[in-house]
Amino acid sequence: MPETLAKLFRHAISYDKRDAILTKQDLLTGRSGRYEPISSREMYRRVAKLQLALARVGVRKGDRCALLSENRWEWAVSDFAMMTAGIISVPLYPTLGADQLHYMLEHSEARVVLVSTAEQLAKIQEVWPKLPRLEGAAVFDLVSSDDERVVGVQSLIGTEPLTDEETRAFEAGINAVQPEDVASIIYTSGTTGVPKGVVLTHNNLGTNVRDCGFQIETGDLCLSFLPLSHVAERIADYVYFHSGATVAYAESFEAVPQNMQEIRPTVAVAVPRFFEKIHGRVTAAIAAAPTFRRKLIEWALRVGERALPFRSHGQRMPFWLGLQQTIADLLVFKKLRDRLGGRFRMMFSGAAPLSRHLAEFFYIVGIPIYEAYGLTETSPLISINTPDHFRFGTVGRLIRNVEARLAEDDEILVRGPNIMKGYYKGPEATAEVIDADGWFHTGDIGKFDSDGYLSIIDRKKDLLKTSGGKYIAPQPIENLLKTSPYISMAIVFAEGRKFPCALIIPEFEKVKFWAQERRIEFRTLRDLIDNKDVFQLLFSEVEKACEPLARYEKPKKILLLDRELSIEDGEITPSMKVRRRAVEMKFARQIDALYD
Repeated sequence: MPETLAKLFRHAISYDKRDAILTKQDLLTGRSGRYEPISSREMYRRVAKLQLALARVGVRKGDRCALLSENRWEWAVSDFAMMTAGIISVPLYPTLGADQLHYMLEHSEARVVLVSTAEQLAKIQEVWPKLPRLEGAAVFDLVSSDDERVVGVQSLIGTEPLTDEETRAFEAGINAVQPEDVASIIYTSGTTGVPKGVVLTHNNLGTNVRDCGFQIETGDLCLSFLPLSHVAERIADYVYFHSGATVAYAESFEAVPQNMQEIRPTVAVAVPRFFEKIHGRVTAAIAAAPTFRRKLIEWALRVGERALPFRSHGQRMPFWLGLQQTIADLLVFKKLRDRLGGRFRMMFSGAAPLSRHLAEFFYIVGIPIYEAYGLTETSPLISINTPDHFRFGTVGRLIRNVEARLAEDDEILVRGPNIMKGYYKGPEATAEVIDADGWFHTGDIGKFDSDGYLSIIDRKKDLLKTSGGKYIAPQPIENLLKTSPYISMAIVFAEGRKFPCALIIPEFEKVKFWAQERRIEFRTLRDLIDNKDVFQLLFSEVEKACEPLARYEKPKKILLLDRELSIEDGEITPSMKVRRRAVEMKFARQIDALYD
């Protein structure tokens, strides 16, 4: 395993692939409209040209350079240009506003920022007067600017081949990078408080690539669509490149279904919300299907459920069940897989808990989802399910070279080469989470089973205490509620209150179809959720889902929302985690009314 990300890049290039990258947005060649390849040799040339261009303007090893972009080939090339020079990358979410970007650019003391579009450049220009250390910006798109501090990345890379002198200088940069050098400062999106800059070294990220357990092959085509500014997709892409797989960049998150049809990927990393949306669309389509088709799909799913224990444990099925499973796969499951391109052999899920019913549904359909667990501070992986070691309802077993134990209150403590160097300019904050013996306190409550599989109960700070003194973990309740086909998202509140309540976002397509079948009239989603029969449907679904819970854990009241939560409104993070406190504050009046 290469000891730095700089040498990881050199190893990735050694595969000499014709299609190291697939992209629709290659402004250097003028291609557009369909996916086209970028070879390993061309990727090497582009990374080297950009690294040397940064050196010419005085950006040196140890300097901070920010990266504000959606997933595209320029992100990977820019990142590797920094990694091969020892420059410290500061990845920033493209969904952030100018004020948030100002804080991170100022705090990190970034000298240069690479941005994707005119829209992203405008955010930088808005706060640039307050950033005396920011010297220049380079734009991926072809954007004209009168500001001499703004240049185009395409002009820096150009189309000229590398000279022997340039190649020697580039290779010298690779060799100069050391394992303990800082690779990146990643600002946590955070569900509360001010973002903290997580300092990760080449060794932190490199050992996580080595030990993570991803089983990627050179023939895999991997679709990259989660934000590369989040460490989960970034480490996945490093694994893809290191394994010699092809990396294809989605045009946008909205275009992912179309891109899946175009390139037919075999591997991808997603978040639970992605799988929830797919499951919601499938169940809505089943409900709206003609009777015969609906009954066929329901039969196939029942067969899949009976076959699941055999398939997930690698056991041989009884003959008749195996025959039914084959028929179900040909008539139903294959068509469902085709909607996602038809070639997925596995997907990975992280960033938030994946409901067990979703993991089982996709396994039945023939797309195993391997759930993983980690944090930005752990580079990120701590544990993962793999094809060889897999258990539903868990986040798998610890990856190699990582230790973990439970504190007295069952908080998960972790130690290993993946643990961050600390928080940038935050020694006190670092000391709060890394103790004298090197154990990182994750803030998550968990448990291990007898075979070493880890389950996450909830975030320690999210545990709710009712006015009666009962402690409630909201995430397991929320995951139970999402097992209803009529519920898309649920957020449980109970802190300091007599009993739990739940904010419910319906699975709108399914609920609309249910209402139309009963001739319930509505023009808007607000009309729909205000209908007493629709409210009763959803309340009964909450009661049914929560039947296994203790009485004090069951939501007694619900509040229906007529829209999805959004990043722009500060209700969810860019990595799709709910900002529970922000949501509770926004809907405080309506929640309080439930207790009147």
